[in-house]
Amino acid sequence: MLETKVCIIGAGPGGAAAALQLAQLGVECIVVDKAVFPRDKVCGDGLSGKVLTALNRIDPAIATRLKEATFKVNSWGVTFVSPGRHSLAVGYRPDYNTNNEGHKETPIGYVAKRMDFDNFLVDEIKRRKEISLYENVNVDKYELQEDGYFVSGNNGAFQVKAKLLIIANGAYSSFTKEVAGITMEPNHYVAGIRAYYKNVSGNNADNFIELHFLKNLLPGYFWVFPLPNGEANVGVGILSETVRKKKINLKKEMLDIIANDPAFKERFKDAELISNIEGYGLPLGSKVRVLHGDRYMLVGDAAYLIDPFTGEGIGNALYSGRLAGIQAHEALLANNFSAAQLAKYDSEVYRVMGPELKLSHRLQKLIRYPWLFNTLMKVSSRNKQLQELLSCMFYEVDLRKRLTKPSFYFKLLFNR
Repeated sequence: MLETKVCIIGAGPGGAAAALQLAQLGVECIVVDKAVFPRDKVCGDGLSGKVLTALNRIDPAIATRLKEATFKVNSWGVTFVSPGRHSLAVGYRPDYNTNNEGHKETPIGYVAKRMDFDNFLVDEIKRRKEISLYENVNVDKYELQEDGYFVSGNNGAFQVKAKLLIIANGAYSSFTKEVAGITMEPNHYVAGIRAYYKNVSGNNADNFIELHFLKNLLPGYFWVFPLPNGEANVGVGILSETVRKKKINLKKEMLDIIANDPAFKERFKDAELISNIEGYGLPLGSKVRVLHGDRYMLVGDAAYLIDPFTGEGIGNALYSGRLAGIQAHEALLANNFSAAQLAKYDSEVYRVMGPELKLSHRLQKLIRYPWLFNTLMKVSSRNKQLQELLSCMFYEVDLRKRLTKPSFYFKLLFNR
């Protein structure tokens, strides 16, 4: 049986961030994942500015290596399209532009297949002597004991004893459901499907990702994210509550949009489907939950932290993983792994991401009223402060300072 101070279940973005942060703090840990990397993960594949910011805070060298990686395309922003087809393009940086030499400034956003990005993070894990990675291990037993957690996998063939667990094994985590008591709620959960196409035309020259809030998908959207080699990630995401009530067939809806919608049938006329159409669930951070307990913390999708408006989960997973690593280090120094000690983790997660999640939830509710959402898009196209606010959701992470300044609301109202 292996013994470790911290055992991390899941080697995706959240688990990798926790492990890498612990390594930076000199703490050894074990990371366990049921997959063998590289492996695919159904996702939109967008890496907003939060990703680079989070990696840079863990270790600037990792952020530099991501910038230099060739498996991604550089993306400078996102285009929102309202039900009335009013378009709003928002840069990941406010007022992004070309420099004097005519070249783009260094981007802070990318689009990359999860198979490639997650494998990049696993390679970063393998660089660190402080981290032991065990792949192809399906953890099927968790037992809280007086002096730690006993974890077993592969029908007892893998066993580890840890003082503390960080749970980062995704939206379908059995630990989240059975131990933490957090279950799927249709009004806080999105059903999504994703497919890969090639030869989609009409993409933005600066590789903006596109979120089209089409009337028959509300509260949800159709997306097109540009990828390397002329490929695109295309999909649909709708609130699960709506899917159930209206008995929506997501695959049928997506294919109908591509074939018949006036804005897309031309763009997809030469396009070719090059993958299966696969479904997945997005547990939303539109509700405050308890993310810790005795000797454990939940991160990323396992903590239900996906943005309710944009559907972004990777940046929030990296941020929560980093915060979990920091709190694990504090618990080890205090030799205290109680729920009371780990409550600070929740406080930090919601201090950093709470204002943004609340704002996103309000925007998600707004989508239910197409006329109101159309108005917001029209106003935003003329209001610099609103554009900057949307921009900050993708790169600043911490909106508290901006949202608590009276001057911000003055500028918002008077378009200064």
